[in-house]
Amino acid sequence: MRKIAVFLLVLLMVGFKPALKADEGMWLPLLIERLNYVDMQKMGLNLTAEEIYSVNNSSLKDAIIIFGRGCTGEVISNQGLIITNHHCGYGNIQSHSTIEHDYLTDGFWAASFEEELPNKGLTAKFLIRIEDVTDQIVPKLSDTLTEGERKDKIRSLYKEITKKATEETHYDASVRSFYAGNEFYLFVYETFKDIRLVGAPPSSIGKYGADTDNWMWPRHTGDFSMFRVYTAPDGTPATYADENVPLKPKHHLPVSVKGLKKGDFSMILGYPGGTQRYMTSFGVDQAVDQNNMTIVGIRQVKLDIMRADMDASDEVRIKYASKYARTSNYWKYYIGQTKGLKRLKVAEKKRATEKQFSEWVNDDPARKEKYGDVLKNIRESYDQTKDNTLFRIYLSEAIQRGCEAAGFSRSCNGLYKDLQDKKADPAEIDKIVKKIQGQAEGFFKDYNKPTDQKILAATFEMYYNNVPAEFQPRLMGEIYKKYKGDFAAFAADAFENSIFVDQGRFDDFLKNPKSKTLEKDPLFKFQQDFTAYYQKKRTETKEMEDLRAEGNRLFVAGLREMQTDKTFYPDANFTMRLTYGQVLDYYPADAVHYDYQTTLMGVMEKEDPNNWEFVVPDKLKELYEEKDFGQYGEDGKMYVCFTTNHDITGGNSGSPVINGNGELIGLAFDGNWEAMSGDIAFEPELQRTINVDIRYVLFIIDKYAGAQNIIDE
Repeated sequence: MRKIAVFLLVLLMVGFKPALKADEGMWLPLLIERLNYVDMQKMGLNLTAEEIYSVNNSSLKDAIIIFGRGCTGEVISNQGLIITNHHCGYGNIQSHSTIEHDYLTDGFWAASFEEELPNKGLTAKFLIRIEDVTDQIVPKLSDTLTEGERKDKIRSLYKEITKKATEETHYDASVRSFYAGNEFYLFVYETFKDIRLVGAPPSSIGKYGADTDNWMWPRHTGDFSMFRVYTAPDGTPATYADENVPLKPKHHLPVSVKGLKKGDFSMILGYPGGTQRYMTSFGVDQAVDQNNMTIVGIRQVKLDIMRADMDASDEVRIKYASKYARTSNYWKYYIGQTKGLKRLKVAEKKRATEKQFSEWVNDDPARKEKYGDVLKNIRESYDQTKDNTLFRIYLSEAIQRGCEAAGFSRSCNGLYKDLQDKKADPAEIDKIVKKIQGQAEGFFKDYNKPTDQKILAATFEMYYNNVPAEFQPRLMGEIYKKYKGDFAAFAADAFENSIFVDQGRFDDFLKNPKSKTLEKDPLFKFQQDFTAYYQKKRTETKEMEDLRAEGNRLFVAGLREMQTDKTFYPDANFTMRLTYGQVLDYYPADAVHYDYQTTLMGVMEKEDPNNWEFVVPDKLKELYEEKDFGQYGEDGKMYVCFTTNHDITGGNSGSPVINGNGELIGLAFDGNWEAMSGDIAFEPELQRTINVDIRYVLFIIDKYAGAQNIIDE
């Protein structure tokens, strides 16, 4: 799924009420017994709450991981075998790919442990436990604190709580806020650092449909890849070493090939990244009128440049495959979200809730004293920061995520400070240099100078033409004047004189690093200037940002107080959640019906040998024509994907779809186009999760790849 599609959760609150509809909400597994557990059983759950989440015994949560920095994965064997989405493993698959060994095009399958490929920097994080620490924080937050002081106090308490939770252990921990800062929970993790690539289908299967089908149903994508967690011989986390051994997990998910039917109970455990379900109408208006399509416009320019160079060179195609995919994903997401917000009249619905809130507040003097200015303050914060928000979008999308070499130059910020300090320890400088050398190796491996130069020229021109004058750093005016508005000439000059665009130049610099070299470097200079300018502008708007943060916190608190008959849920924040529901079809528009399953026939129907997005491998066509589906087919059909009414979003990519017996039946990988507004407003009739059927996964591993060792495991 790679994206943000949507979801919810219910937490403990005074006067706990009956649950919401089962297809809406992502729930903290800690509170599974406080959820509508009886309803889950009636729908088909055959597990106890303890079998889903337990601190003292093996449970489903012990098989679920944070894969890397933004996806979910799950353990499916007693030897630490992990499965996640193909798009989650895409960057790692790409990093091992070359023209000689193009695993993106051909796929990769390790026939033994020895053939599995290590992945520098990749981690697997297991949840150890969750604790409610609200009572350790909220009583210490005085009403007299400013919003800034409140944040500082919370950060201090976070440090105390996490330090105590991890003392004398190798665990790490974080405290996360819920309900816009009204409640707080501690999450303790165990992080493993030796993760190796085991298998991946070719992109013609794992990425079938690519940008065209992204976020769409019907879908025919075998979106999966496989890795393995390794540990030190004693079972503890360790960095890559020859003596490391496969993980012996506390729990792994059994795999089911029984199939599924409409109405079947299913649930998802995973790590949804972020939602904004309590966003006000002012935020929705800004998203529609300004933010979303600004991002789309900037990304479109970058995508066009990358695509042209990728189509012209296989070397560039491999280097930029993962970068292009990351950029295009949210490019399309924001297009869909904008359409959804308009079509479903989300702002109007928000305004109706706000009108009800205002009437409730004004009906009582005490409530008016506490909540009377909340909506006014939130609206003011949006009005006063509109141009600043546009500046930040351009800074993020066009500058910080624009020219790669300029972004890479930030790796030398710490080195620059030490080089300026005459008292700096030479040994410390050498340590920093060695770290940068490692970063440079990875950077230049997937770097193409001509592509990056074009992006620099295009994004700087967009920034100059579209950002208000009061948000233009002096540097931009100087560039425009010096090059007479020719940003291509500026980019050519900058690349001619920068050490960050050529590995040889950069290596020479690291052999004898000087602060003056960095000061004269055009790319280093402009990223330094933009960073300083951003800090200045952020200081100017801090008051408005604090006003909005306080307003949002009080608005959510007031809503919960106003609607005592409703069970509220906090927004997603990349912590483990459970969502449950059913395998279901849906009706996306008048007279249109989408079934809940797709088959291999649909893959063949979409085939277009002249379009890289819809190329079908010959071996897959042979298996289809011969109907050689093995035990994975059903009634002469090979099912590929299915839809459920689960509530998910970005971060849930790779999450397991689990049946009532705790067995793996699929992997969640996407949300549907008709409900792209779901991160802001859930639409139960339209919201669907798109999943790859585990039987199709096994079919590809077995019949297509012939990886019998994985099937046996």
